[in-house]
Amino acid sequence: MRIKKEDWFTIPNIMGYIRILLIPVFAWVYLHAESQSDYYIAAGIIGLSGLTDLFDGKIARKFHMVTELGKFLDPLADKLTLGALILCMSTRFTGMKALIVLFLIKEGFMAVMGGLMLWHNGRKLDGAKWFGKVCTAFSYVTVFLLMLFPQLPDMAANGLMIVCGIIMTGTLALYGKVFYEMWKMERK
Repeated sequence: MRIKKEDWFTIPNIMGYIRILLIPVFAWVYLHAESQSDYYIAAGIIGLSGLTDLFDGKIARKFHMVTELGKFLDPLADKLTLGALILCMSTRFTGMKALIVLFLIKEGFMAVMGGLMLWHNGRKLDGAKWFGKVCTAFSYVTVFLLMLFPQLPDMAANGLMIVCGIIMTGTLALYGKVFYEMWKMERK
């Protein structure tokens, strides 16, 4: 992967940096929240991060600013943001601890398999698959709803976390299949 000097300061990549810089801001606001309005501020920070995530890819494609750095930075910002959200929210919702474990297993598997494929045959995944995008979107929706409604009944909160866990597990299995098929193609 060769990164050109001018790629560091494209608008989409700057938006990716902003997303990463918003992580400690969110964590501080959420972990020090004392009122419902504090949780709304934390949710607003995540909303802003989500908007930059939505628009950075659109801008990159529309204005031909797709870069190798951006292809790395965007998913990195997603994973760091989502990991921080789940970790912070585990202080309030005990069910989030199971999601932390699932998240780490899924992302660890993706990193190891992606690294092995790249090292072994120089191939990498060609962008996120639809099921990975669904998993990321539903995970964001889950934490966003739990943030906006911190007094949500336990049954509803746990239901959201269970569905999120099922989607994460399904996504892990589907990516396992993708990596297996990539590996099989290499063997032919």
